[in-house]
Formats: sequence, C-alpha cells, structure tokens
Amino acid sequence: MKFADLTLPEALRKGIESAGFTDCTPIQEKTLPIALKGKDIAGQAQTGTGKTAAFLVTLFSRLLSQPRAGEARHPRALILAPTRELVVQIDKDAQLLGKECGFSIQAIYGGVDYMLQKNALRDGADIVIGTPGRLIDYLKQKVYSLSFIEVLVIDEADRMFDMGFIADLRFILRRLPPYDKRQNLMFSATLNQRVMELAYEFMNLPEKVSISPEQMTAERVKQELYHVSRKEKFPLLLGLLRKVGVVRTMIFVNTKREGEFLHDRLNANELPCKIISGDVDQKRRLRILEDFKSGKLPVMIATDVASRGLHIDGVSHVINYDLPQDAEDYVHRIGRTARAGAEGIAISLADEDGAFNIEAIHEFIKDKIPVEWAEEELYVHDYKRVKPNLKKLESHPHRAPRKAAADVQQRRRPRK
Repeated sequence: MKFADLTLPEALRKGIESAGFTDCTPIQEKTLPIALKGKDIAGQAQTGTGKTAAFLVTLFSRLLSQPRAGEARHPRALILAPTRELVVQIDKDAQLLGKECGFSIQAIYGGVDYMLQKNALRDGADIVIGTPGRLIDYLKQKVYSLSFIEVLVIDEADRMFDMGFIADLRFILRRLPPYDKRQNLMFSATLNQRVMELAYEFMNLPEKVSISPEQMTAERVKQELYHVSRKEKFPLLLGLLRKVGVVRTMIFVNTKREGEFLHDRLNANELPCKIISGDVDQKRRLRILEDFKSGKLPVMIATDVASRGLHIDGVSHVINYDLPQDAEDYVHRIGRTARAGAEGIAISLADEDGAFNIEAIHEFIKDKIPVEWAEEELYVHDYKRVKPNLKKLESHPHRAPRKAAADVQQRRRPRK
C-alpha cells in the first residue's frame, strides 16, 4: 500500500511527499486504515518498523480535520516516550512530516534548560512530546493543562514499565479527558499482560495490531555470529573493523565500564569513537549523536540506553561486542541498521558468557543467526595496549585494587 492511496489532508500529504515517503511499511499498512477512522490502536512493533510515522500521520490527520475545541495555548495532542533520545527523534519526525500543517510542536525532557522549556510550554503548543517526569513537574505547576487533549500516543509502553514509569504514566493519564473523548494510540515491542491491562484501562476498545515475528528482524540485515574466547574478542573486533571499513558503525556493550574500556582501546588504535550511556549528560549525548549522524564520528559505542528510539540513517554495521542478556534487545540493537530501505550488517561476538544467551535469541527471532568462522589472519594481535583507569575502578569499591583494600584494613586495625 502507498501513502497516496490514503485519504489524507493536503497539507499532510505535502509533508509526507517532501519527507520522501511513498510505500507504507507493514505496521503502517495495518495501522493507518483503522486509525484514520478514529479507532484506538494497541500496536506491536519494534523501532525501525515505521511506527512513528504511523502515529504521526494519524495524529496530524485528526487535528487537521477537526477544529480546536479548547483554549488556544493548551495542547491538543500528547505523545509520551520513555527516553530523551526518543522524544528528540519523534520531535524531528513530527517537524518534518507536519511542516505544512501549521501546528506548534514542543519537546519536553530533562537534561536541558528548565526555564526555556517551561516558558515555551506556557506560551502554548498544539502538540507536546515528552518524558513523564518533566511533564508532571510542569503540570503540577499549572504551566499547561491536559483537559483539551484530543489524541494520546504512548510509545514503547513496555519500556515505560521496565524503566519504572508506570506510576508517572497513570498520574498523567488520569488527568486527561475521558478515554472515549479522545483517540488513543499505543505502541510496544511486546503486547504482554501488563501492557494490555494498561490499554484496556485507559483506551476505548483498542484494536490490536501486530506484525508477524518473521518481520521482527529487518529483512535487509545480514546477520553474522562469531564464537570467540574472551581473550581473543578485542583482536577479532579490531580485525573486523579494519576489514569492513569504518563508515558509520554502532558497537553495543552490556555495561558502561566495558564500554569505557573499549572506548579507550579503540581510540588508542586510531579508531576514533565515543560512548553514550545512561550517565552521559544530555547535551553531550545529543552532541555525540549529531556527530555520528553527520559522519564526523565513524564509531559510536552504546549501552542499551541507546538501542531503542534512535533513528540514524546510513548505519552500515551494528556490532554486538557483548551479546545482550535480553533477547528483545538483540532485535532493538540490530534494528539500528538497514533503515529506510537500506541494507546493513549485524555482527555478534559470542564469548564464554555470551554463548549462554544465543538460544533465547534464536527462540525469540524464530531463526538462527548464521555462524561465521574467523580465519587466523583476521585477528589483530599487534594492537596498542591501554591500562584500565584505576581512578574509575577506585570509584567502585567492589572493583578497587586489592592493595587499596588491604591498606584500608591496615588503617582500621586497632592499635595495641
């Protein structure tokens, strides 16, 4: 199905054409005919499947077809997302698709100027996109009202539960107009019992829409799995990076500490890279993402805080330096490549620990990742070594050097 086949307002159609969208993705093809009739949707879809455009097209179409009923400065539509990165990305997509629609759009999230966002929200916005925490903060100060919301979107609902946002989410939803007085769209990687309970409580008989498990991993992603010892893991990574040529590569790790050590090693071996993780401040994180998107930064290391909601075109390779412990995260990670019709490669390195996660991943994707065997010449053993940062280690008592721990015991020993 093509977007041209849908009955859409002319201003929205122009935005879709200028964005270069022609053919609907599977989730858009299933969702839009139902949602454009005004029905509620509970959709199962991973990031990278086109769900953002699905709910934005529905939202813009509804607002354009109905005159504003409430006060001019209060929002007509609310989009809730679990992370700052996802809010920023949805905002960019909304600005692109809706640039001919004439709506004011405001993103609200932590880590940036508090008063700037507050004043912008007070001045008025038709569409508000935000994380629950700061939205509640401004709501309690009566900066804006939720009494005139006509469309509610909850993106990555399962992640809301995982990140402990469910109480905040309920706080917001209880201050909206009655569920039958607005259109509700909810998307989630999984429509488990918790998510569906939320749907039935706050939505108006939502239609359940999902794409088949076979479509969960992008068709254009070539997947490869290398079995490697922990000791040989970095030499193999270095060889793979030199072989494929670094254009725009994302490397995923399971822990911030592993990412920092990998960051130091790659930079020491003339492979410029930066890392984003949960404790990187928002301004720096956005700057790193912009450098990566623009091509100034060829390699970006990330923990799973970055595996969802990042829409970066042109990512040629995704490398799982650590195999994720959660099988769903595997799909989220490799979904960073092969976007917008492009092709991509996802390489996974399974060491002694990571091998235990392979079976669960295969069960989830209902397929097996093809195994590749590395030739000896692919390993790079003459790389520059770096020492672990002892200051960082000492900041974590359970990882402090033994000598330091012994010194502490010596100081605590009572005098005779």
